[in-house]
Amino acid sequence: MRQVLIINPSAGKRSSARRLLEQADAVLGGDYEAYFTEGAGDARTLALRALERGEPVRLYACGGDGTLNEVVNAAAGVDFAAVTNVPMGTANDFLRIFGKEGRKRFADLAALRDGPQSALDLMDCNGLLGLDVICAGVDARVAAEVHRYKKLPLVSGTGAYVLSLIANVAGGITRPMRVDMGEIHYEGPTAILCVCNGRHYGGGFCPVADAMPDDGVLDMLLVGDISRLKFARYVGRYAAGRYRECPEIVRDYHGARVDFSSREEITVVVDGEVLRDKRFTLRLSEKKVNFFYPTGCGWRESSQTANNLKDVIFKN
Repeated sequence: MRQVLIINPSAGKRSSARRLLEQADAVLGGDYEAYFTEGAGDARTLALRALERGEPVRLYACGGDGTLNEVVNAAAGVDFAAVTNVPMGTANDFLRIFGKEGRKRFADLAALRDGPQSALDLMDCNGLLGLDVICAGVDARVAAEVHRYKKLPLVSGTGAYVLSLIANVAGGITRPMRVDMGEIHYEGPTAILCVCNGRHYGGGFCPVADAMPDDGVLDMLLVGDISRLKFARYVGRYAAGRYRECPEIVRDYHGARVDFSSREEITVVVDGEVLRDKRFTLRLSEKKVNFFYPTGCGWRESSQTANNLKDVIFKN
């Protein structure tokens, strides 16, 4: 089977790509291909070229969430292709679903080369596919503007998120929006609309801790009008997946579609990719993507561990 590495050299440290190729030489020998991106959209283009032969191939998206998203959009619905993510960026949020050791395990090409694969669900947002989390609210605006702060001296990836959060909260949390999901029909000031196929986004937020990327269900959370003070009081519970404790501010729906719109332009973030429009349809895609991962590394196990820990905390 072909092994194709699609590498974003601007992700992570400058030495990351060199060390990755050294590992590939040792683990894969000469039986692999490596291609480097030069700008936005290149990872998808390179993945599409790798699929042109129509033969079984494993695509290694070497970079952050954006690199993975581009490769996923190329390989979606292609039976003979499988995708994985080799972490090189500051944020590899989807890999967090595999537990605390996920990032470390996925950096091991030997573990990935012989690992199993599963068909995972995808979300379709105005034609762009997402694997992990899609957001449209203050969280989306924070994510869309975080790059401004990453360039500042001595600012880490988490620090950049914190600075962007402070700036966006100061500028007003809510924006007008109409949201229709199942039996929920809401129109008014909206703070957060979050749709989860995976579990993590924003460098550590886990709004739905038991979300499953292969169950055919999208887990949706809606937070309407909320003051800065109440937002500060509840954001920790939201980030920890404890939305069921907050029915007075969080509405949840578990289904296959949500429609939302506004008279103003809405910022939406799809696995790190930014979209802007006034009307969106977000639905469970008919396409799936084959995702491969290290043996013994799964999302069901990490969900059970998280739930067990949460039970212990609550009981005590």
